[in-house]
Amino acid sequence: MSFWHGKSVLVTGGTGFIGSHLVDRLLDAGASVRVIGRCKKRLFDRIGHKADEVDFVEGDLPIRENAQKGCKGMEAVFHLAGKLAGVGWNNAHPGTMFTENALFGLHMLDAAAKQEVERYLCVSSACVYSGDCEVPTFEKDGFFNDPDAANFGYGWAKRAMEIQARAYANEFDMKIGIIRPYNGYGPRDDFEWETSHVIPSLIRKVIERQNPVKVWGDGLQSRSFFYVSDFVEGLLLGLEKYPACDPINIGADEETTIKDLIREIILISGYDVNVEFDTTKPRGQIRRIGDFKKAEKLLGFKATVSLDEGLQKTIEWYINTGRRSSTAKSL
Repeated sequence: MSFWHGKSVLVTGGTGFIGSHLVDRLLDAGASVRVIGRCKKRLFDRIGHKADEVDFVEGDLPIRENAQKGCKGMEAVFHLAGKLAGVGWNNAHPGTMFTENALFGLHMLDAAAKQEVERYLCVSSACVYSGDCEVPTFEKDGFFNDPDAANFGYGWAKRAMEIQARAYANEFDMKIGIIRPYNGYGPRDDFEWETSHVIPSLIRKVIERQNPVKVWGDGLQSRSFFYVSDFVEGLLLGLEKYPACDPINIGADEETTIKDLIREIILISGYDVNVEFDTTKPRGQIRRIGDFKKAEKLLGFKATVSLDEGLQKTIEWYINTGRRSSTAKSL
């Protein structure tokens, strides 16, 4: 029987990309799931009629009272809610990114402590790491120098959340896990122009046959891309096996340049388009990949979905489902 069977679990950000996949998995495991958010229709759009099985609490999480209401009666909380965007938006709005994400974390963990929640997972980010860190990057470097300039506000908000987690674990004897994921992607991702990350942005450009496809940077920057089913598995194992307030990187070992990524997307799509690299635009860190040995040792976790397989599934989903949604929002 699953560890989560019969447990009452709150997922913040449960109407979003990663959160909705986590809700799916928890429901399949027999958990009693609550989601707090602004609009239940978003949950129906993500997971269909399975949304009827969810206890949906309408509310905006930066409001302290809503965080308290969401945590009441819960045995576990996965805190995924936050403001996310692409490199360009993050770079232009560091104050907004810091304040909004810091408030999410502050109110949620405080509410969980007051409601005596047994287990709590802080979903942090690889954006806490400085561009000056050794690559592959170890967890011990999470507070080395400032986060990369392109993610300055967001990265510091996640660092603040980790500090709060340590303080609350000490004062309230809470079981708190801290996971630092790398570059998630997959079906249900955000394909909107202003807020999408690199994979959904490039997929949309190729499928809509933009010619040339314009790519920020010189294409030599590299990342490890982490398919959503692996991402969710890492979160579940993190809170089940290691709620020790000790950060763990999760991600895929496969490192890929943006130049190779766009070539693969074009190959899978079957479309004939040209690529133009815009070196006047921010590219982010030249390399970002974590060391994932700690996750393998403590959680028994290792990513299993290759980039090729994950891209094929994501492109297929976008063509069949996501494209209609993105086009409608753009009209």
